[in-house]
Amino acid sequence: MRPFEQIVTDHGPVVLRVCRAVLGPVDAEDAWSETFLAALKAYPDLPEDANVEAWLVTIAHRKAIDSGRAAARRPVAVDRLPEGPSDTGRPEDWDGDLWAALRALPPRQRSAVAYHYLAGLPYKEIAAITGGSPDAARRAASDGIKALRTTYAHATSENGENR
Repeated sequence: MRPFEQIVTDHGPVVLRVCRAVLGPVDAEDAWSETFLAALKAYPDLPEDANVEAWLVTIAHRKAIDSGRAAARRPVAVDRLPEGPSDTGRPEDWDGDLWAALRALPPRQRSAVAYHYLAGLPYKEIAAITGGSPDAARRAASDGIKALRTTYAHATSENGENR
C-alpha cells in the first residue's frame, strides 16, 4: 500500500478542483481538508484494488453535502463576497467568473460536471456517488456543460476578455 502522503500528493489537486467546483472558493479548502482527514482514518482499510481517486471524490461529495447543510444553518453577513480573477494562472487559483457560472447550475449538474470533467470519473461512478443512473449523470453533465458554455462565454464577452 502506498504511503498516504503520496495519495495526497497524487490526488490532492483533483480533489481541490472538485471541491471548488461543487462548493465554491470559500468552502472548498475546508472540505478538502476534511476529505483527507476522513480518508486518512479510513485508508488502512481500503482494498488494494480500489480506485483511490473515485474513493476520495466520494468522500469529498459527502463533505460537500455536510458543508451545504452547515452553510444553510449559518447567518450570512453579506450577500456576495468580492472575488478577484487569478493573477498567477496556477491550477490552484480560482476564476471568479467561472465560479459564478458554476454556481448558477443546479446542484446535480454542478456535481456531474465537477466529478466528470475535473476528476475524470466515469458516469457509472458519478451515479454511485450522487444517486441515480449513469444515463442521468451523463445527461446532467451534458446539460451543465451546455449551460456553462452559454453562461461563461457571455460573462467573459461582457468583461471584454478572450478566453
